[in-house]
Amino acid sequence: MSSPGFRQALLSFGPHAGAHRVALRASVSTAVPLLVLLLIGHSEWSAWAAFGAFAALYGRNRVHLTRLAMQSTAAGVMLVAVVLGSLVATLPDPLWPMIVGGAALAGLVSIVSDAEDWHPPGPLFALFAFSGSASIPGITLAGVGTAAGVAAASAAFAVLLGSAGTAWRRARRLPPLESPPTARDYRLSPGRRVQLRRVARYAIGVLLAGSIAAALGIGHPYWAMVSAVVPISAGAFAAGLARGTQRILGTTFGVLLAAGVLLLDPSALVIVLLVAVIAFGAELLVGRNYGLAMVFVTPLALLSVHLASPTPVDQLLVDRLVESVIGALVGIGVGFATRRWGSLPR
Repeated sequence: MSSPGFRQALLSFGPHAGAHRVALRASVSTAVPLLVLLLIGHSEWSAWAAFGAFAALYGRNRVHLTRLAMQSTAAGVMLVAVVLGSLVATLPDPLWPMIVGGAALAGLVSIVSDAEDWHPPGPLFALFAFSGSASIPGITLAGVGTAAGVAAASAAFAVLLGSAGTAWRRARRLPPLESPPTARDYRLSPGRRVQLRRVARYAIGVLLAGSIAAALGIGHPYWAMVSAVVPISAGAFAAGLARGTQRILGTTFGVLLAAGVLLLDPSALVIVLLVAVIAFGAELLVGRNYGLAMVFVTPLALLSVHLASPTPVDQLLVDRLVESVIGALVGIGVGFATRRWGSLPR
């Protein structure tokens, strides 16, 4: 922890780089579907809408058609993750299928992420969409269709919103902006060993984190699975150690912030409005310092879960903190155990 690489990754604060535009898209993409569901009396579908809205988080460093392509791919992956997770939720005992399926999905989505040069990289959001959907109780086969429809509509709105800037520039006849080229290569040849090692790291980390959380009987094991992905996504071990540390510290302060909000017992409308504000803050900071962003991401996740399926506040907060620590430590441990595989560059 005393290495300069660790300290720099932990404490550095990146440039603004137009983050307010990405934050606004993320906020609106999340808030509008949640408000619609609230108005029609189906706030219990909020989780699926939030998972679809994850498409808005992609392509922040892209413009025009390249952003549209990246967000469309991400939207498709989120939809598949929601459908598969909802199918798992229909099983009599979905816990272990969710853990094993989540590990396999994390590895497979990392291949898509590498090939499409996703930003943000890695399978975190797809894994969250899959495991979160698999953890929703009482889902029937008819409910799988509802989940698919809600997630697809939310994702489509996010992608359309992401293209609004292109339409605005064309309407004003402004010159098009340019994005860096995106390379696509899905081949798994011997020369792709680095990619295959990343696949293995993700799968092992998710499987271990989910298994430990399940063995301990914690109520939301998918939070441990998602947290395990975070240090692995960073690439080099020092960066992963810093990212895992930021996850733990940011989650701790975020849980305290969420406790202050949830103990006030806000109405569903207030929760949706808070989610919009907090989503803006999270996306404004996530590219600058991950630890500070987690102070916003944590209450965002907790409020969204509470909106879709109200849970005793103390249980919700404890589960989030304990599982985030477990997952981050597992991700750091996997990074340390496999450090001789070499750095996986971003």
